[in-house]
This record gives sequence, C-alpha cells and structure tokens, in this order.
Amino acid sequence: MKILVIGSGGREHAIAWRLALEGHEIFCLPGNPGTAQVATNQMIDDPDLTVVGPEAPLVAGVVDQYRARGLAIVGPTQQAAQLEASKIYSKEFMRRVGIPTARFLQVESLEKGLAALDQFEYPVVVKTDGLAAGKGVIIGKDRQEAEAAVISLGPRLVIEEFLVGEEVSFIVLSDGKNVVPLEATQDHKAVGDGDTGPNTGGMGAYCDGRILSAGDIGKILDTVIEPAVRATGFTGFLYAGMMMTAGGPKVLEFNVRLGDPETQALMHRVDDDFAGTLARAASGDLKPGELKWKSEPSVCVVMAAAGYPGNVRTGDHITLEEEPPERRLPAGMPAPQDGQLQIFHAGTGIGQRGLETSGGRVLGVTASGADLAGAIANAYAGVEKIYFDGMHYRRDIGRKGLKRWYNLSASGT
Repeated sequence: MKILVIGSGGREHAIAWRLALEGHEIFCLPGNPGTAQVATNQMIDDPDLTVVGPEAPLVAGVVDQYRARGLAIVGPTQQAAQLEASKIYSKEFMRRVGIPTARFLQVESLEKGLAALDQFEYPVVVKTDGLAAGKGVIIGKDRQEAEAAVISLGPRLVIEEFLVGEEVSFIVLSDGKNVVPLEATQDHKAVGDGDTGPNTGGMGAYCDGRILSAGDIGKILDTVIEPAVRATGFTGFLYAGMMMTAGGPKVLEFNVRLGDPETQALMHRVDDDFAGTLARAASGDLKPGELKWKSEPSVCVVMAAAGYPGNVRTGDHITLEEEPPERRLPAGMPAPQDGQLQIFHAGTGIGQRGLETSGGRVLGVTASGADLAGAIANAYAGVEKIYFDGMHYRRDIGRKGLKRWYNLSASGT
C-alpha cells in the first residue's frame, strides 16, 4: 500500500518505521530527518491509507475532509476530536455518559477559578481548556501554587481533585463499533527524575504486558472505552489517560490519537500486520484481538534540548559519541531491522554541520529486552552513544515497573 503519515515528530517516525518494516511505500508530511530514512517526505495525492499523528489536524477536521473525498483515513471526526480539544467538553462528556473521573469544576474567568479552589483539598489539579502539547496541567501542592496555576493557565479551566494511584496510558483502535486494545504503556510526564519539575509532553515511556491485569483491562473497556465509543461512534485511536485508584480506574484525560512517546515503545513491540489492521479500522472491519505483540518489554528514553520544557535552544549539533571526532556522524537510524535499537527523530533538522536540534524533545531512543531491566539497559546504552550540547534526559524511565516485574516473577505469574 501507499500510506501517508501526517506529522513530523517521534510518534510519526515510529509509525512510518513500523509500516516500512512491513514493506509498504510510506510518505510523510511534513516529516523529519528520521522519517526521510524510511519514507518520502512529501504529499501524495492518492494514498491508499492515511494515518494522522498529531492532534491539531484532527481538531481542524482533516478526517472529515478526506472522507468527503472518499479517501481511507485513520482518525476521529472533528466533532469527536473535541474530546481532546476541550478539557471542559471532555469532562462534561464523561459526566453525561457516566465514565468514572475525578470530581471537577469548570470555570471561565480568573475570579471564578480562584474562588473554585475553596471547594478542593490540596494538592489540586488545574488544567487549561484547550490544546497545550501535554503541558497544560499543573498540580498545585498548596493554595499559593494553585492560585499561580489558575493565573498562568486561565481563564478557561478545569479544576479537579487530585487522584492517588498509578497512572497508565490505555489506547485502543476503533472502527466506530469494534475496538482493538493496544498494550498498556506508562508515560513519564515530569521533566525530572522521580517525577519532579514541570510537566512536559513526555520524557519517556515503557510498554510491558504486566502493567495491567486482565481484570483491570476488562474494567477499563467496560466502564470507559466502550461507553465513549458508543456515545460518539469514535474512529481511530482513542487514548485514555487512566489513574488506577483504590476505587477502580478513573479517567484523567482523553486524547484522540496515539501518545508520544508511548507510540515509540508500542511500535517496537508490534508483531503483526499493523498496516492491515489500520486499513480495516478505516473501512469499519476491525476484528477483536487481531493485533499481536512481542513478549519482550520496550523502553523509550526521550533526549531533550537545552531549556526544555521552557525556552528551548535549537541549532545544537548532534553526534554519535562513539565515533572519533573526525568521523562523527549525525545521530540517525539504520535501515529498518526488526528487534534492534531504534533512534526515533522528533525535534531534529539538517543544518550546515549535519543533524541538529530543532525542537524541545529531540530524539526517542527505544529498545526492547528479554525483561524490563534488559530493555531499560539497552535503551540507556543507546543514549550513551549520542551527544549534543545542553541535552538532558530522565534516568529513571521504566523504574516504576521493575518492582511489579520482580513481584510478579517471584509469584510465578
């Protein structure tokens, strides 16, 4: 098939890489230096299938436009994309449909936002209403921090109770009726080790079949995914950011596309005809359980540019540190070979000296391993081969899962 992937980040590079492994002809728009190694970075007028990566084109109605032309595309309608476009819309939808979520208030002025804080205990969660590239959420540990969050993110806000539990990214592919769950992943949103510092678009993720039990998956499908799909006729990737609380799974947020960096870890574990599954989703013919997954866990470590997630510096030259200075090559990805370390490009560009930083999240270094500890070690071994001035990354990606892995291994499950 001729497949068009819309987007220019690490998520889109991972999607293009996976589809190229399956022998398809891939086009990326606008793409990046990484996608250029597995695809043609240009538009195609008559793709057999289009996959939309980022949220902005979905919110703008690209799926409606393609379907009006009779073109197969994976993604939600503009109306369904409001689940991500507006936190207020999303929370009201959850309340109306009966999907479990945190207690919340919506406000549309700074005055009402500050007054609403009186109705919550601390910490409290403050969310901006619109799209914010993963950085529109602030946890106020006390009144002073909460007021500062209201002022910086307002005036249209959702203010909600702070949920306690383990956070999980649960993504499904839907054709409007049927859903195929993807393997659970866990994102690391804060910029610093130990979940410290401000939120980012994601500093890394791991994918492991032991994150959720079969019972937890069933509860999420029954109480969250199926009600949402039935109420909207949702097509494409529905991402439920879940908090696994003592009272059961609760939704933190809905996204209407694959996560980033979760996609990098997911694509490293797909062991099936991913393109065929996407095509069946676009045509309304998904079969339950049709995606197969490799047993080995995978880990993606994001290498970020100087200043991220604040004022990002760009234009820093990227090298592979293992090469002698006179022979250093741009950090890149070899020809696709299933099962090997992959370096997915996100914020990269080509300058006078070769590959350079062009955005906040620069590279997603992704690897698998026989167990989670091995996957973590393999990913960080890849990180050690890369250098650019000002780079920073978390050193604890996947660490939360190690305790679970060892506990389950000890119990023989």
